[in-house]
Amino acid sequence: MAALSAWFWNERFWLPHNVTWADLADPAPGVEYPKPGHLLAALPLALGIFVVRIFFERFIASACARALHIQAGAGRRAQPNAVLEKVFTSITKNPDSRHLDGLSKQLDWEVRKVQRWFRHRRNQDKPSTHTKFCESMWRFSFYLGIFIYGIQFLWQTPWMWDTRHCWYGYPYQVMTPGLYRYYVTELAFYWSLMFSQFTDIKRKDFLIMFIHHLATVSLISFSYANNMARVGSLVLCVHDASDFLLEAAKMANYAKSQRVCDFLFILFSVVFYITRLVIFPIWVLNSTMFESWAIVGPYPSWWLFNVLLLILQVMHIFWSYLISRIAYKAIMRGKVGNDVRSDIESSSDEETENTEGHKRSAHNSKGENGTNGHCAAAKPRTHNHTSW
Repeated sequence: MAALSAWFWNERFWLPHNVTWADLADPAPGVEYPKPGHLLAALPLALGIFVVRIFFERFIASACARALHIQAGAGRRAQPNAVLEKVFTSITKNPDSRHLDGLSKQLDWEVRKVQRWFRHRRNQDKPSTHTKFCESMWRFSFYLGIFIYGIQFLWQTPWMWDTRHCWYGYPYQVMTPGLYRYYVTELAFYWSLMFSQFTDIKRKDFLIMFIHHLATVSLISFSYANNMARVGSLVLCVHDASDFLLEAAKMANYAKSQRVCDFLFILFSVVFYITRLVIFPIWVLNSTMFESWAIVGPYPSWWLFNVLLLILQVMHIFWSYLISRIAYKAIMRGKVGNDVRSDIESSSDEETENTEGHKRSAHNSKGENGTNGHCAAAKPRTHNHTSW
């Protein structure tokens, strides 16, 4: 185990040339450098955040939802049927035509009635609008709060105004209490997201988001361990700038306030483009790749850190493409429509269009727009859900 630890914490990988862990282990009185062990505090804090979230959603967010007339009532339930329930739980939730024909003959039901039963049964597992509103309100509150804290903290720091201060004196840079709180709170929140993802609204991109949260936790921990926390705080702030706007748009969607939703989604899109495609590469990547090269020089973990940030920038471009698709559809339809990552479960009722009769009925009752004009803005998480 000691050999493995020594290999993992190899100084030649983590630190610049001619710097050792021993140099950072004994700072002057009153001075504190980052130590990987400091991050363990994020785990109990993540549990505390999760508990606060449960309280917030059950009482505060739920009260707001009721005030907006978003009820927690369950939808239409499928009638009890042992045969169909067994098929649903053990074979398939979306039976093909062969299964439908067999079940139709076995139960002496019309195929359409069997389809309707499976549709209702899937909808039983679909979270209510009330549940989704409460989840979005929690995320909105945290993202807004941490963004305000980040701006207030960074406003007083020299590296906010001159990013070269991220590298002056590196790695002998003091970990201030404000920077530590900022880092550990962000880390704890994303730990809590990883845990709660298994109890949250299930989405089609569950695995992608899990990997995203894991990558975020890894990047935050990595940058803290080799004392790149100054530039890391800039990365966190840039990413927090747009997250709360998307959650606000989603809340407006659940409250069936299309104009507010459309406005917030447009505002989110603008902020996202500016922060991720302009500020991040010009402000952050320029500092991590060029300013740090000139002041500190490259070393192995420096290369890894910059490669990860470049991958993150590629993800920004991809998410911007997804947002542009939504914006294009909004312009064509006169509203923000469902995007590629709606807040629905993977087993939700996309199959309501299984029959032409259902399609014609929906078209005739709702018109060309289909959804009575309610926007369904949903985040292509940057987590995002978005952090790193």
